[in-house]
Amino acid sequence: MKKTIATLIAGLFATAAFAQAPTPAATTPAAAKVEAKQEKQAAKAEVKETKAATKADVKEAKKEAKADVKEAKADAKAEVKEAKVDAKEVKKEAKADVKEAKADAKHVKAEHKAELKAEHKATTVAAAK
Repeated sequence: MKKTIATLIAGLFATAAFAQAPTPAATTPAAAKVEAKQEKQAAKAEVKETKAATKADVKEAKKEAKADVKEAKADAKAEVKEAKVDAKEVKKEAKADVKEAKADAKHVKAEHKAELKAEHKATTVAAAK
C-alpha cells in the first residue's frame, strides 16, 4: 500500500510539472503587419475625427465672436445716441440757466440803480434845505 501511495504522489507531481500553460504561439509576421496596419488606420481615423471636431469648434467660436462684436457695436451706438440726447438736454438746461442768470442780473442792476437814484434824491433834498 505504501508503494502505491508513493507512486500516486510521484505521478501527481510529474503531471503537475507538465500541466503548466503552454507558451503562446508567436504571431506570424504577416499577422503582425496586418494588426499594425489596422492600428495605424484607426489612429489616422481618430486624428481625422479630432481635426474635424476642432475645426467645427473654431468655426463656432468665430461665429460667436462675430455675434459678440455685432452686439457690442449696437450697444455702443445706443450709448452714443443716449449720450447725445443727454448732452442736448444739459445744453438746453444750461441755456435756460444763463438766461435766468442774465434776467436776475438785469433785475438786480435795476434795483441798484433805483436805490442810487433814491439816495441821490434824498441827499439833494437834504442839501437844499
